Amino acid sequence: MPAPEPADPGITREWPGASNALGSEPSAYLRQHADNPVYWRPFGDEAFAFAAARDVPVFLSIGYAACHWCHVMAHESFEDQDTAEYLNAHFVAIKVDREERPDVDSIYMAATQAISGEGGWPMSVFLTPDGLAFHAGTYFPPKPQPGRPSFRQVLEAVHEAWLERRDAVEQNARGLAVGMADAQLASAVFLDRPSESLDRSLLSEAVRLLARSEDPNGGGFGGAPKFPPSAVLEFLIRHAAVPSDTSDAARDMAGRTLAAMARSALCDQLDGGFARYSVTADWSVPHFEKMLYDNAQLLRAYVHWVRLRGDWVLPAGEAASVASRVADWMLGSLGVGDPAAPDGLASSLDADTVVDGVHHEGASYLWTPASLEAVLGPGDGAAVARLMNVGPSGTVSELGSPLHPGRQLSGAESRLWNRVRPALRAARSARPQPARDDKVVAGWNGLAIAALAEAGAVLGRPELVTAAESVAEYLVRVHWRPAAGTSKPGAKVLIRVSHDGVARGISGLLEDYAFCAEGFLALYAVTGQQRWYRFAEELISGACARFVVDGRLSDSVGESAQVFNAQGQHAGLDPFDNAAPSGAAAFAGVLLSYAAYSGSHEHRAMASNILSLLPPIAGRAPRVAGWLLATAQAAAVGPVEAAVSGPPGAKQRELHRALLASPSPGMVVAVQLRVAGQQAPDDGALPGARAAEPEVPLLEARTAAADGSPLVYLCRGMVCDLPLGSVEELGQRLDAMAEAAG
Repeated sequence: MPAPEPADPGITREWPGASNALGSEPSAYLRQHADNPVYWRPFGDEAFAFAAARDVPVFLSIGYAACHWCHVMAHESFEDQDTAEYLNAHFVAIKVDREERPDVDSIYMAATQAISGEGGWPMSVFLTPDGLAFHAGTYFPPKPQPGRPSFRQVLEAVHEAWLERRDAVEQNARGLAVGMADAQLASAVFLDRPSESLDRSLLSEAVRLLARSEDPNGGGFGGAPKFPPSAVLEFLIRHAAVPSDTSDAARDMAGRTLAAMARSALCDQLDGGFARYSVTADWSVPHFEKMLYDNAQLLRAYVHWVRLRGDWVLPAGEAASVASRVADWMLGSLGVGDPAAPDGLASSLDADTVVDGVHHEGASYLWTPASLEAVLGPGDGAAVARLMNVGPSGTVSELGSPLHPGRQLSGAESRLWNRVRPALRAARSARPQPARDDKVVAGWNGLAIAALAEAGAVLGRPELVTAAESVAEYLVRVHWRPAAGTSKPGAKVLIRVSHDGVARGISGLLEDYAFCAEGFLALYAVTGQQRWYRFAEELISGACARFVVDGRLSDSVGESAQVFNAQGQHAGLDPFDNAAPSGAAAFAGVLLSYAAYSGSHEHRAMASNILSLLPPIAGRAPRVAGWLLATAQAAAVGPVEAAVSGPPGAKQRELHRALLASPSPGMVVAVQLRVAGQQAPDDGALPGARAAEPEVPLLEARTAAADGSPLVYLCRGMVCDLPLGSVEELGQRLDAMAEAAG
């Protein structure tokens, strides 16, 4: 009898400790894979050391909890025993939550796009044990499809290449890393060099380029799939506020997009909130996950449209209604704990709903004519089906279609819809609901703070400001932690993610510091509470110390040796906006605002140096440079610096609120809450307003009128015009300043 073949050294039983190691991970996405027969490990040195010890490549799978196609690939491949056994035998499998580790996601997404020409999630990347990428793709099916191999075929081909052509594999991996390093060096930003003024004509040219890719009928830019262009909308709204030969075009593009999205299936017509994107160009079939970062940015965009004080394409009243529903959805569906005073906001709602153990995309949101009639009766049910584009054939699946009018409703249609909406909401709430990813991401909560604070001020809803303060308090209490390994007394670091009130994992990236500082500055502008300005100042100082090395700005610092290797051992900076503004663009905006408050020429120069990224990007692809363009628009206007002197009271609040309602791009607002020797009365000030000595340089030497009444000082570069004492004068002066800046 012949002796048995020796066991394959890759078989798990030969490697003690090999098992699925995700069960104790706090990430909802990682826990979704904790029961897979794949022996997943979290990203870290231990997993890569295990691959080196076994001399096998790493299979890196990146996704997020709300991702529909991540669920599909998991069910088809990662839950399949045969596939899992092959994967376990020949690879070390690592799972990454891209929302917890955007540094990992960013570099390997760039590698995936370079290798395969495509990008998205789930992302499937094959790495050497030191982290260098050599093969990659996105979703792979369980069986071959035209132009796309099966996942098993990919695994077998990579395994064969690793065994038979190792030298070529490693050489290609090193070459890709060198290319990644070259790309990083090409976009390097040095903040300690003399800054140059930006050519303002670039802003108008960006509007013209955007117009070429606009879909004037469907709204938005490009074709399907179509994503909400949040950062670009901010630029267009700011540009529209400053008279120029392209301001009307900017206004109309922004209005068409905001109107189309508001009336589409992308916007949840029952409960508020926007889905991640649409798979159709007319926004009629959404990809149903709802993300905090999308909704925070879009809430702000609709509020800023209201501030623009125009009814072009989208009436301001309709925009205000959309904004209110988005804010209510954010707090009601993503608020952790008490929605009125949340301990942070959760990350997302899933694209899928599990019904009888089966994942169905968007199941909670879909209707048929029969299901509408079951809730509303034959008459109203049929009328709503016609009104909301629900036909006998479901546009998403056999479960039906999402509700959406696709146009502005008439008065009679609005009355019908407002009458039936409560019954439909109640019926939908009784269905199985999509899962929520409860992790709190610092940067996305910073975006939400800014949006909620401004929405509360502009829409006259002070409870939204209170909620914004609660989220801010949570970030300071939980995410702003003493720094480990430093001798500097009182040094603190921002932690990116928390679960169940406990911060853990990597330190915040540049985007986290920038988004949180942006939120705190917006909250200061609305409340006048000095502590939020101080926290923003600490974050800006911390970001400069952490992410500026030898004068060069980077997105992250030393979080992973493998990421550092993959990007050619150079610190990385991605200047392009994605679903949210790039860290560099957001930091430029924060530096500009802080310089306006503080008078710091140093921080203004740093912002200008980051804006030097803009000409080559905006001239080719303004759609990925929206926040840089928005910041450049604010810089072109000044931005205007507004200081409101005391004493606190009804008159001061009237002036303060008029400033908060102004569309002046990037305007910073500071308000005195106490004058020397006086206590601020509690007579209806905005939530969070407390007595405090002026600490913001913009407020220094800004005195009240001779009769003691409050005044507004409008300044640029700390050089101020004569103070104003009425809302009418204030509006006229702001209009004149906008005209002069055009």
